Amino acid sequence: MSETTHTSAIEYDATQELSVKDANKVALGALIGTALEWYDFFLFSAAAALVFNVQYFTSENATAAALASFATFGVGLAARPIGGIIFGRMGDRIGRRKVLMITIVGIGIVTGLIGLLPTYAAIGIAAPVLLVLLRVLQGLFVGGEWSGAMTIVVENAPLHLRARYAAIPQIGSPIGTILSSGGFFVMTLLFSQQNFDAWGWRIPFLVAFPLLIVAVYIRSRLEESPVFRQLEESGEIEQSPVLTTFRNSWKQIIIGMAAALLGVGGFYLVTAFCVWYGVNVLGYESSLMLLGSMVAAAVEIPVLIWGGILGSKYGASRVILWGGIASAVVSVPAFLLLSSGVPVLVVIAMTLAVGTLSLPYAASGTVLTGLFPAKTRYTGVGMAQNVAGMLSGFIPLLATGFVAAAGNHWWPAAAMLAFLSLFTAVAGALAPRMSVKLPGFKH
Repeated sequence: MSETTHTSAIEYDATQELSVKDANKVALGALIGTALEWYDFFLFSAAAALVFNVQYFTSENATAAALASFATFGVGLAARPIGGIIFGRMGDRIGRRKVLMITIVGIGIVTGLIGLLPTYAAIGIAAPVLLVLLRVLQGLFVGGEWSGAMTIVVENAPLHLRARYAAIPQIGSPIGTILSSGGFFVMTLLFSQQNFDAWGWRIPFLVAFPLLIVAVYIRSRLEESPVFRQLEESGEIEQSPVLTTFRNSWKQIIIGMAAALLGVGGFYLVTAFCVWYGVNVLGYESSLMLLGSMVAAAVEIPVLIWGGILGSKYGASRVILWGGIASAVVSVPAFLLLSSGVPVLVVIAMTLAVGTLSLPYAASGTVLTGLFPAKTRYTGVGMAQNVAGMLSGFIPLLATGFVAAAGNHWWPAAAMLAFLSLFTAVAGALAPRMSVKLPGFKH
């Protein structure tokens, strides 16, 4: 029996007596934690488009300031693979639950500190330097958060229902978007533009402190993964998960990265970039673009649930394949609607684009966790997801540059969305042949 087959047998045995009740409890706890995590993380995305280019980067050229702001946004995502390696190694050695407590605390503290950070006008060049440093720290903690939450949910779910439960933590993304965009949306309604730019934008960041207390309470009630407990009992804990993953699963890292790329990178393109493009190039009100983000996120929630159901019925890889193709098909129509100048059509455009790319996102957790054996799963999923996150962080930056080079026309951004969609669709086609085989589990 090969080593992979042996650890797969351990995982199969550990999941035979799992109940739906226990799976629901763990999934709900992970969902609330990931919602708070993405709230913290997406605040930076919205602020990069609306505030940081004004308060922390000075330039007479609006596009140059936006590029600097989006570059800072991308730097945090560039730190994610490092965080994935650090916390993935810890999660495979000391347990999923302990590491999830560390990551959520780190994310909450860093986000609150961003809300306290003085501007360029107050402390000069130290302001953007400190902003970048805090963003890097945030990226490190996020690098270990999603992969841990997804791993603990999957390992607490019955095998035949893994795709449904793996979609639940993904709902944290649209919830985080609604809360973060909604926070800024409310601030723009309550305060004048001058007061919003001066201090109103800080309030959503400072809310991270009380939300952190809620997250810690919820995370403290999560049970450790039964799969990890059985690995401990059988003495199968991997002592070098990083080296083992690079040596034995490098192809799976590439496939996993590609499978996750549309759900992360496409989302940043349709939200962070489109918010900036709508406000600064098309002349829309920031409140309209934030409203579009919130409506799109609200529609994303039932789409994610539907994607999990489809994944359980037909296989998660097929959902990624056909969802990627659907996203490619709607890329040009979505940007045509975005540039129409009609507010309702602008909201529909963002909703259409986010809705279609959410199908592959719903299934990506199932596919990624299925690519790696249990003993190196936290590390492998962290590497694949966070490489996708790192590349995705620079997509608003690239889109801004390409669109500027094209005379501020939207077609390069639409082409980028179509490319990301087809790239992820190919990964969906290739994933089943590289996944760990478990009885009763549809890839």
